[in-house]
Amino acid sequence: MAAEDRNLIEILEENHPIDISKYISFVHSPQCGAIATFAGTTRDNFDGKTVLELRYEAYATMAIRCIKSICSSARSKWNVHSIAAAHRLGTVPVGETSVFVAISSAHRADALDACKFLIDEIKASVPIWKKEVYTNGEVWKENSEFLQRLELGKDEKAKNRVYRSGKLEVEEHEKWGCCGEKVKVNDEAADSCRNEEGYEQTEPFSSLSKVQKD
Repeated sequence: MAAEDRNLIEILEENHPIDISKYISFVHSPQCGAIATFAGTTRDNFDGKTVLELRYEAYATMAIRCIKSICSSARSKWNVHSIAAAHRLGTVPVGETSVFVAISSAHRADALDACKFLIDEIKASVPIWKKEVYTNGEVWKENSEFLQRLELGKDEKAKNRVYRSGKLEVEEHEKWGCCGEKVKVNDEAADSCRNEEGYEQTEPFSSLSKVQKD
């Protein structure tokens, strides 16, 4: 079976909860002695504010393409057997899962490191956007991984984050990440450089920007 056939990538429409057992069953194999998982859930607070729910939007087709690229990168770095990743769209209430990753391998180190790499890359570069809804308002939020990558991008040379044996190493490359930056922009700012899929090319990375629709 080809490696890509051992990937299960899903972007779930609103009101479709993540079935964690489905993805664990997909990656389970008698050849593997380890399954590493990550579940991201909505917590009830942020920076002293009471969180009511999270709301997610995405370019689903491009998001799936980006996650597949991240899976290929993970396979090139670690000896993993199967990968499953799912992300919900729409409203995710407190306590429910918005994103789930499961990876199987013969030994735990490969599965653990690849799992951390996968979720970090999803948060940093896949075109999925999060709005936090509070008791006193709401705001679009960028993930910390994206903001860290944005800071690194200000250097003369972009850097690629590579995880090995539980440690974070940094290797220099001309560019990194499958999708570059993910930014919400207004139509007026995007009209001149939007391509046929509704994305923009921005510097210094070959970047995807979400075009905000009124």
